[in-house]
Parts: sequence; structure tokens; C-alpha cells
Amino acid sequence: MSIRHFLSLILLWFAVHAVHAQPLMDYSKAEEYEIASVRVEGTEFLDPKILATLSGLRPGDKIKVPGEDISKALKTLWKQKLFTNISIETEQINGKLIFLVIKVEERPRISRYTLRGVKNGESEELRKKLELRAGIILTDNLKMRTAGTIRDFYVDKGFLNTEVTITEKTDTLLKNSVLVRVDVKKGSKVKVQNIFFEGNSTVTTNKLKSRMKETREKVKFDLNEMLRFKKNIPDSVRKKIKWYKLPGEISLLRFYDYADRFVNLNIFKASKFKRNDYEEDKKKVIEYYNSKGYRDARIVEDTFWLEDEKNLNVRIRLDEGRQYYFRNIYWEGNSKYSDSLLAKILSIRRGEVYNQKALDDKLFMNPNGGDVSSLYMDDGYLFFSVVPNEIKIEGDSIDLLMRVNEGPQATIRDVRIIGNTKTNEKVIRRELRTLPGNKFSRSDLIRSQREIVNLGYFDPQQLDVVPIPNPENGTVDIEYRVTEKPSDQLELSAGYGGRGQGLVGTLGVSFTNFSVRNIFDKKAWTPLPAGDGERFSVRVQSGGIRNQFYTVSFTEPWLGGKKPNSLTASFNRTRINNIDFNNQIIGKYIATGFSLGINTRLKWPDDFFNFDVAVNFQRYQLDNANFFFIINNGNSTNLNLSLDLSRSSIDQPLYPKSGSLLSFQVTATLPYSLMFKNRRDINYADPELPSEERYKWIEYHKWKITAEWYVNIVQNLVFKTSAKLGFLGLYNKKLGFSPFERFEVGGDGLSNTQILGRDIISMRGYPIFTPSGGAPIFNKFSMELRYPISLNPSATIFALAFAEAGNYWTDIRNYRPYDLARSVGMGVRVFLPMFGLLGFDYGIGFDRDKLGLLPKQGNNIFARYGEFRIILGFEPQ
Repeated sequence: MSIRHFLSLILLWFAVHAVHAQPLMDYSKAEEYEIASVRVEGTEFLDPKILATLSGLRPGDKIKVPGEDISKALKTLWKQKLFTNISIETEQINGKLIFLVIKVEERPRISRYTLRGVKNGESEELRKKLELRAGIILTDNLKMRTAGTIRDFYVDKGFLNTEVTITEKTDTLLKNSVLVRVDVKKGSKVKVQNIFFEGNSTVTTNKLKSRMKETREKVKFDLNEMLRFKKNIPDSVRKKIKWYKLPGEISLLRFYDYADRFVNLNIFKASKFKRNDYEEDKKKVIEYYNSKGYRDARIVEDTFWLEDEKNLNVRIRLDEGRQYYFRNIYWEGNSKYSDSLLAKILSIRRGEVYNQKALDDKLFMNPNGGDVSSLYMDDGYLFFSVVPNEIKIEGDSIDLLMRVNEGPQATIRDVRIIGNTKTNEKVIRRELRTLPGNKFSRSDLIRSQREIVNLGYFDPQQLDVVPIPNPENGTVDIEYRVTEKPSDQLELSAGYGGRGQGLVGTLGVSFTNFSVRNIFDKKAWTPLPAGDGERFSVRVQSGGIRNQFYTVSFTEPWLGGKKPNSLTASFNRTRINNIDFNNQIIGKYIATGFSLGINTRLKWPDDFFNFDVAVNFQRYQLDNANFFFIINNGNSTNLNLSLDLSRSSIDQPLYPKSGSLLSFQVTATLPYSLMFKNRRDINYADPELPSEERYKWIEYHKWKITAEWYVNIVQNLVFKTSAKLGFLGLYNKKLGFSPFERFEVGGDGLSNTQILGRDIISMRGYPIFTPSGGAPIFNKFSMELRYPISLNPSATIFALAFAEAGNYWTDIRNYRPYDLARSVGMGVRVFLPMFGLLGFDYGIGFDRDKLGLLPKQGNNIFARYGEFRIILGFEPQ
């Protein structure tokens, strides 16, 4: 065979196989075929069968080639954004049967990604927000979402110029994979430099700025201007300046300008710009205008621009409109209560400034009650509604028509409690005022919520009370949704006291939700029997050979289980030894006491009142105990009756926001020196009478008054005021005041609280400044401003600033209620469920010199007059 024939055969063979591999088709004319099969090539991670199904091309279907079916399948696959290349080709044609192959190139997958230009802490936060994960496909859409998430994250922190760059690099170790690098350039933090208002003629700019709680100008102090202002005040005027008045020589306008600037400075609030917060702040500006009667006030235009990379300016142009006033108010649809009564509760007079917020509060939004809605809902009218309508606007006056729909009275059908995993349901139910069969009452609902919170077993922030109305039969179901929180406490400390003392430490446990009846039930020990609301506590403290303290107490809050009468029994024993320089015991003080008390809730004057009766026995044994009392030797017995009438409307125990506490307590013994012959015959005026005989039976009457008020100023900012007064009286002037039961004023209330026979009245900023024997009279007044850092039940933390004043007197004839030692300071409280209260205070006492207390070493007031105090376990008196 010649070479020419051989080459011809080879060319013929290639031509035949080429025809079989890719059928020749005439694309100028569409032909209809039946799909014989659909095959997918090029997949590595994706399932070919799913892709074939997803294309919409199925064996047995008839399609036209060329035609829309192929185009539609391509579009569907491209929409998945999983591929870099897709083609649909004809693999074979056999008559009217067509064999298709879908060829794809998968997008690369992420093998690893890194964040550059971010801090470690921010990196952890960002990784939780980002969708980037190893093994997922890197798409353009994913890149855009990633960049947007990072920008939003930093814009929220004030970095408005954040730039995000995402680059990818082929991973040589893994097939079809890429290494992703995310570079973040935060730039400078942008702060609000200036906020300009235009068109405000009736409200000052500073007042409008104060309404914008989140969008604030950064703190600016014009130091030179302030120095000039100070320098221009004559010395004669400067000496006259008092905190409570301003001399006429100073420009009032200048003073008020600086005062207004200072009030609106919030050094704890960042001045970063956030668009969402800015929009909310604009609404608050308009709401403020509305509250002043400018119901037509509106923002005409607002804009903001970057002054430079770090500063942003905001301009808001206002149209205040005119001020409106209430004129006539009419009522329609009310049959239960008269127009005059509703108008009295509404308490809006003709001619008052039109205030929509005040109107809403007096109709149905007052959380403390006293509004029109509460009047109806406290009498069962759950379906009550009232709609105010402006029926006439004439000049600057507005007439209102109150359309009332009273609806039927609702009866409570069912009360459900959800979420109590530890506390027995009966413990919660016995605190409820909303009982099946009773008429619905909003005030009973609020009171029940307060009582559940005051149990101390549930998180007040998560407590939810949900009325579920049933309009078809005029009933309502009520659900109390609670979340248990830890309430038991453990106190544990240990150490070595040095030579002669040995091991020292404290062990204390307090079970606030104990159950005595389940002690012998093995299944109830999880880890202790709990759920019945009983309180059991044990505390042992040892200071080596110097002192030992023991306390055991038990409280049953519902004695008998039917009425809220609580029974409390307690035992305590204290031993303090008098130690010489060789650590030898040369004297001792032993106090052993028992107490049994019953507390009952009263229904009159209202059901916030409680009455407590307790019998207390205390036995004191003193032997060369020359460090506590005015007596050193002998045995004394204190048998007394204590009566306590109190009223508490405090809303919650850990961080009260509202309510008050008033307590009047008297504790008295019998007048033994006047009643019994063997005591009357003693010559108490004899100075030689031994102290152990004089005070064998302690006699006194002791009066204490305590008052506390809590006011929620704004959000969770709480103002607390309190007053405490104490007086120790005597029956027999010849006998004199009892050496026990006196008051000690000053100190931290912690280091000396274990010594029985004294009431410790702490004073922040001062050490103990009463005489060594104590005092029979004291006053103490305090104010606190509190703000929570965390209200989480696992760690309730709040900061406070305080001002206190107090003093003691040894005789009622010398009593001067305004002659007080003053102090101010700051502190913090931390409540951990397992360990109780932990607190720190730093107070500065202004009257140490007057009390004869030597100042400490130091060159400033903080060092010379300051006192640091630690609080453990409880808040001192």
C-alpha cells in the first residue's frame, strides 16, 4: 500500500469518529428531539444527579434544538452562582433521540480565611457574624455580604470610613480551593463635632441637643474661655459664691450658658454617629415639641457631612408651628362612670398646653395606676378602650371627644404558671392576687407580679404576665411566665492567723428556697431539698483563739400553709477572748441568744403592712472583758419583746426602682428595778454598787424609725433617700442607761457587727466616732443615685454616688437634729447569687475635725479625709 493510500485511510477514520463525537446540526432550523439522557461533567463536590434535575432537562421530555429549553436550563444553573463556566452540548443524536451533556467548572471553595487589621477581641466578634466558613463556595455575593457585615460592625463603633478589601489566592495544597484574605482599614473614629439647629425660636438649641440621647456632640471644653471667665470674677465676689446662690455681680447669662453646657455633657456616652439612632433621636426632638403643645412641629430638612476624617457635622432645620392648648373635653359612651369623675381623673384643665404624651399617660399609660384605663380595668373591664378624637381646632385651641367603649366585665377563668423548674407551684400561687372566679383587676395583676419578684427566686427582667382574653364568653386566662435564678448563697474563707491563733476562717450557707418536708425524700435532694420557700442558714466564723461566732436561723414563710404568717427561730453564740501579748487568754465575753418571732401581713390600712412580734433572750457573760462595754465582769440577762410595724411597697429586692419602706420598731424589757421587790431595794445611786449586780437584769425601751424611698428618675437611674432615727430610753434614772443595746455610729458596719448588744450604724467616710460605751440617740440621713451596670440575675451590678449625714447624742437635752457629720462619695455593689452581696465604697468625711478625728497623712482631701469600705454579705445599716 502506498503512503498516499495510508494517509487517506487515517483521515477517513478521524472524520467518521468526529461525526460520532459531535453530531453536525443545522442551527438555522429548529428540530424537535426527545431527550434520551442528561449527563453532567466537571463536578467534584456537587451531586451530578441534583444538577441534572435542577437544569429542568429530563429524559423523555421533548425539546427543540436550538430553542428556549436549553437557554432556560443555562439561566437556571447560572442563578445558583456555583460555577465559573457552564455549557450544554449534544453528545449524540440517534434519529429523534438526543443525548445531552452538561459541562461545568465549579467555583473554588474556601480552604481558610484570615482577617487583617482587626484586634483579637474584635476578630472573635466578627467571626461569629460572618458567613465565611472553610469548605463553602466563594461567590461574589458572599464577598459583598462579608464586606457589608464588617463595615456595619465598625460603623456601629463610630468608624464611618471603614474600607474592606477581599482577595483570594489559589490554595496549592487543596484542589479547586482558595485562601481568602480580608483586609480591614478602619480609619479614624468619626465623632459628632457639631449639631446645628435652625428654625428653633421657642426652644433653646441646648435643650434640643439634650433630647438626642444617642447622637451627641463630643465633649468640648473651651479652657481659655473658662479661665478668662474665672479670672474676670473679682476676689470680693468669688468669696461670696455659695453652692446655693449666685451673686448679682456675675453675669447670669454667662453662668447659665456654662451650666447648660455642663448638664448636656455626657462623658460616659460616646459621640459616635449611628444612622438608626440618629433617626430615633429626630423623633424624640419632635416628641419634645409635641409635649410643649407644638403638635404641628416637623423637621423640614436635615443633613450631615464630614468635616474631616474624624469629625462629622449635623444640621437640622425645623418648622415649629404654633403652640396649641386644650379647650373643651367631651365624653361619649361611658355609662359606668360619670363625665365629672372621668374628667377629674384625666385632670386636664381648659387652657393647659396641648400635650399628647400627658394625655396618653392619663388615659391608659400610667404604670402606677391612677389613669382612666386603670379605673375600668381594676373593676374587671378588660375589654375597655378609649379613643381621643380632635373634633374641633379653632385658632390655637383644640376640642376633644373621648369615645369610650366599656365592654363587659371579665372574669378570671384560669391561672397558669410556666417556667418554675425548682420552686413548687403552691409557693407562687399563694402570692397571687388574681384567682379564678375573681373579676379581672389590673392592680391585682401588677401586685401579683411584685410579690413573685420579691420571693427572690425568679429573674425580674424575664418575668412576664400575659392576660389571654376570651371575648366570646367574657373571661380571661392569665399566664405567669417565670425564669428560675440561683438564690442560695455560700460564704467560705480560710487562712492562718499566725502564732497562737491557728486556723481562721468563715463558713456560711444560706438556703433561701428550702424544703423541710422533703428532707427524708431521697429524690428531692438535687442537691438539697428545695422548692417550698423556707429559709435556712448556718454561719460559723472562727478567729482562732480570739473569737468564734455561730448563727443558725430558720424561717417558715407560711405557717400552717393557709395564711402568710411567717415563723422565724434563730440561735446565736459569740465568744471573744481577751488576749495578752503572749497570746494567753486573760478574759472573755460570751453572748448566747435565742429568738422566736411571728410576722403577719395586715389588710388595714392596706395590705402592704406587716406586723412582727418577737421574743428575744440574750445571756451575757463577762470576765475581765475590758474592751466592749462600760462593765467588765458579771452576768447579764436581756429578755425583751420586740414589736415592728412596717409598710413596704418596694418593687424588687436586688435593685429596687420604685416604692418605699417605713418601719416603726420598739423593743422593751420589763422595768425590773421598779416592779420586783428584790430589785427595788437596791440602791442604784450608790457608786460602789458592783456592775454585775446593777446590770444583772438589763432593762430599757428602745425605739427605731426607718424610712426609705426609691424613685426611678429615667430608665434605670434610681434616686434613693433614707432616714433612720434611734432612741434608747430608761425606766429608772438612778439606774441609768443600759450598757447594752446602745448605738455605735461610724465605721463600715462590718468589722464590729458581730459584737452583740450594739446596733451598728455605719457612716461612710468616718471611722467609729461614738464613745467606747456607745450612745443612746442617733440620727442618720442619706441620699443615693444608682445606675445599673448589669441587671443579669447571674451578676447584678450597679454604681452609686451618695451623700450622708449623721450623728449621736448622749442626752436628749443635747439633741440637735441638724448638727450632723457630713460625707459624700461613690461606690459599687455586686450581687452574685452564690456569694451574696459584695460592695465597695469610698467616702470623704467633711467634719472629722469637728468630731475630734485626726486627719490621715496626705496632701489632699481624698487622702486626709477619705475612708474605703468593703461590704460582704449584707448592706450595713
